[in-house]
Amino acid sequence: MSSAPVIVERRRAPVAASRLPAWFGTVLVVVVLVVSLALSLAVGARFVPLDEVVLSLFGSGDQNVLNIVGELRVTRTVNAVICGVALGAAGVLMQALTRNPIADPGMLGVSAGASFGVVAGMSVLGALGVGGMIWLALAGAALASAVIFWFSGTRFASGSPVRLILAGVAFSAILAGASQAIVLTDEAVLDAFRFWRVGSLTARPVEEALPLVALIVVGVILALLLGPALNLMALGDDNAIALGVRPGAVRALVLVAVTLLCGTATAIAGPIAFVGLVIPHLLRRLVGPDLRVVLPLSLLAAPAMLLLADTLGRVIGGGGEVQVGIVTALIGGPLLIAFVVGKRTAGIS
Repeated sequence: MSSAPVIVERRRAPVAASRLPAWFGTVLVVVVLVVSLALSLAVGARFVPLDEVVLSLFGSGDQNVLNIVGELRVTRTVNAVICGVALGAAGVLMQALTRNPIADPGMLGVSAGASFGVVAGMSVLGALGVGGMIWLALAGAALASAVIFWFSGTRFASGSPVRLILAGVAFSAILAGASQAIVLTDEAVLDAFRFWRVGSLTARPVEEALPLVALIVVGVILALLLGPALNLMALGDDNAIALGVRPGAVRALVLVAVTLLCGTATAIAGPIAFVGLVIPHLLRRLVGPDLRVVLPLSLLAAPAMLLLADTLGRVIGGGGEVQVGIVTALIGGPLLIAFVVGKRTAGIS
């Protein structure tokens, strides 16, 4: 008597996504950055050939091109590089600290704290130059970081990235509500705030932005030094302690670095969303999760994204201009949805 064949379903083990070698990923990111720099200087309401761009950078050539490239586009290009470096490094740090691949500096309230500091300062002191705004933004970001760091040490949130994220989101909402309350009750603050709020690379001239590079350099150095410790903390606090890492000290230094990076970028260009979320995620898919590779590459890839978003904003407005903060939101929103859907499809959520 023959028996019916037994069909056995064999499930394939999930195959890890292929990753590029670090050197190849670096070359690729550098090429994208160079192309984005060229496009930022050449593309806009008027296209300027690259040879004329080069001449204008050396102070020669047509006067109209000098005015367009030498004054307007150089300013926004430099601001994009400065803010991109800050936001990219801050995003990597926040995702490593929370062990959440879709976290960003805004999730723990740091960006909202910087915005609240600026709004409160505008309400009390009136119009502010970048010198006053940077200290108010840093003060607000430091306040938010201090509150979140204190909460991370409580029994409720200690060792729990999920609870830390929930606390950050709630605190961010409180600060955002307080900022809106100030803005809506003070017409002068509303006029000054509404342009800055959407995120713009033209808000500060380059001579005001360049002195702030020192603060970002300090934040970047801290970030690079913390990379190995954060790699070990990804194994869990207990394993990290066994390997000689002090998680509390690392978290404190991470929040100091994020305060410097986010506070400075917010003071220069306003709150720009999604750069610190998208770039680390893409880089991990490109070269793997090692922060010793991801952190340096984020310093190149995030400015490239910001430059491309700013260039795109100049050409899609139909004669007008779409602010870079709006463009990054239009790009980052769908990518965030794709990330979340991809994680659920893979069964990782």
